[in-house]
Amino acid sequence: MNQYVIIAYVVWNFGVFLLYGIDKWKAKAGAWRIPEKTLILCAVFFGAVGAYFGMKKFRHKTKHTKFRVLIPMLMVLNLVIIAAFGIAPEKTLELLKKLDTVSF
Repeated sequence: MNQYVIIAYVVWNFGVFLLYGIDKWKAKAGAWRIPEKTLILCAVFFGAVGAYFGMKKFRHKTKHTKFRVLIPMLMVLNLVIIAAFGIAPEKTLELLKKLDTVSF
């Protein structure tokens, strides 16, 4: 896998981690909050690892069922997709093309 992709992934996840910390800080301060939708979307777009560790480190959103269930699921999905493209990108693209031709 390209080293720049890995660096971007790590930086993005660190940013998402910080986002959860900032939202926790704002919650304690009674300030304007980051919308839950934004926190979840950051996890969807390959930031689930940062979201998961942000939840754990800052003890933030850990009582919300949708975060407790969705973030770990997204983390697994993110890592599976990354592994699929990193280990065998050609085969993954071939499989996706085959799936595109299947009609339901």
